[in-house]
Amino acid sequence: MGILNATPDSFSDGGRFADPARALDRALEMVAAGADLVDVGGESTRPGARPVPAEQESARILPIVKALKARLPTPISVDTRKAEVARAALDAGADVINDVSALGDPAMGRVVAASGAGLVLMHMRGDPQTMQQAASYHDVAGEVSAELGIALRRAQAAGVDSERIVLDPGIGFAKTAEHNLELLGRLDELAPLGHPILLGPSRKAFIGKLLGDLLPEQRDVGTAAACVLGLLRGARIFRVHDPRTTREALSVAEAVCQVERSRA
Repeated sequence: MGILNATPDSFSDGGRFADPARALDRALEMVAAGADLVDVGGESTRPGARPVPAEQESARILPIVKALKARLPTPISVDTRKAEVARAALDAGADVINDVSALGDPAMGRVVAASGAGLVLMHMRGDPQTMQQAASYHDVAGEVSAELGIALRRAQAAGVDSERIVLDPGIGFAKTAEHNLELLGRLDELAPLGHPILLGPSRKAFIGKLLGDLLPEQRDVGTAAACVLGLLRGARIFRVHDPRTTREALSVAEAVCQVERSRA
């Protein structure tokens, strides 16, 4: 899943792809580099980010979604917490809603269910302004799994097709660096929930910290390493800024896994 931010304040590439023509060029680049779908976002969810009104978020993403729908050979995902924005994006041609609040907007489940779209439910406590104050766990993997289970049941109750739901443990959202590392190591504990796992470690601060305070754009190799670890523990979708580096790393890991399976 290639990340396409239409925001001026995202931590990695804010402001670069707000223009629909530039966004389309970037999306086509990512698909050529190995992205299987493109995730468009119009509201930054970095720690401390201020919320964006629905009208402004829609104005940022809808021209891009329409431009991508006309040219892109892959599905389009929209990263939004607002049912109003999701409805407009789906009407414009989006195929998936990536909801970092896991149906924090009570109307979101009904909107997705009515459209038949895919849905990503991500774990987060609080919101981007407060989430790091909620980064307290006795058992981070167990609590993340339990809270995702609650969100999953809420989506199913709203009528979302269970076969179209993906779960995301929310690396970096209401998590410390130590929580992120533990979650990566215990990602397979989400398997009993019975849904595909999306992993989004791309260019996160814990990777920069591990590698010597690297800038976000310098963290792609570390991101690829985290994705390989995620693959080995059951993740199947990887949300990244640099699809090529991650795709190459995953291809090597998958080849090794295939050899191991053939010998089993």
